[in-house]
Amino acid sequence: MTQMMKALVCPTPGQIALEARPVPVRGAADVLIRIRRAGICGTDFNIYAGHHPFLVYPRLIGHELSGTVEEAPEGSRFVAGQIVAVIPYIACGTCHACLNDKPNCCMNIAVLGVHKDGGMCEWLCVPEVNVQAVDGLTLDQAATVEFLAIGAHAVRRAGAVAARQVLVVGAGPIGLATALMAQIAGARVTLADLDAARLSHAAAVIPLEATLVANQDFAASVQAATGGAGFDAVFDATGNRASMERGFALIAHGGTYVFAGLIKDDISFSDSEFHKREITLMASRNATAEDFAHVIDSIRTGRVPVSALLTHRTTLDQAAENLAHWSKHKTGLIKALIEIA
Repeated sequence: MTQMMKALVCPTPGQIALEARPVPVRGAADVLIRIRRAGICGTDFNIYAGHHPFLVYPRLIGHELSGTVEEAPEGSRFVAGQIVAVIPYIACGTCHACLNDKPNCCMNIAVLGVHKDGGMCEWLCVPEVNVQAVDGLTLDQAATVEFLAIGAHAVRRAGAVAARQVLVVGAGPIGLATALMAQIAGARVTLADLDAARLSHAAAVIPLEATLVANQDFAASVQAATGGAGFDAVFDATGNRASMERGFALIAHGGTYVFAGLIKDDISFSDSEFHKREITLMASRNATAEDFAHVIDSIRTGRVPVSALLTHRTTLDQAAENLAHWSKHKTGLIKALIEIA
């Protein structure tokens, strides 16, 4: 008889439910993981709302994952019972990007919970290369590594930011992850958002240079904060077209602009202004094992306030109801965690 497990599935936008799915069978090169924690992120909310550009329904969601090893290949570096995190970007290993050490933007990438079924379930099989050792971290801490690594990768894309003036726009989880990792890299970080209460909450968690409310006076506030020069690096983590387009005017001459957020729409900007400032424009997609290792070390050495980031909890049985509620009521929400018994 096929062994079954519980799995959280979005069959179509606006619907989410717990389903019974077969427990996966481990392939020869795979690790079987008992999933114990799953973070809920903006991607999951966008899938539920029908706003994700790369998704086909139905989809078992979830990619911020930690658990314990149940089975591993013979000779594996992993042992049964070991706490691990999952690198949810399944790369082909043979395309142009992979051969140039950029598996995070593999031409044939399959992200768990997006392009293929994910990990808000009881069991998961992934290739051994996608399993990350997290020695010294708890299950809770290990489940935060992926979203923090998104921020770490965005910061690494921008190059050296130590002692530079950096602006992060958007105080959601990815914005906070980016701000935190930029601060760890030595940047002087200003965080901006439409919601003053969210900014106040963020400032209590992350050491910030300043916060700015992104209202009608935002451009003037940026000028005042930078002596009229603009920021050396700007990261937009809003996933909002108007915000992403407005960001070009906030960058110093010779500065860098990184899109940490993602939208379906086209983005337009003034080419003359872009050239005048000689802006470096970058996308930041996913993260690499290097980013995961940096985040794990940062957590292990006490530089990441994980307990303050984990604001909401639920169980797999209650997750469908809670996710639907939190998608519309995010007050005080930074990171919600599903505990899977």
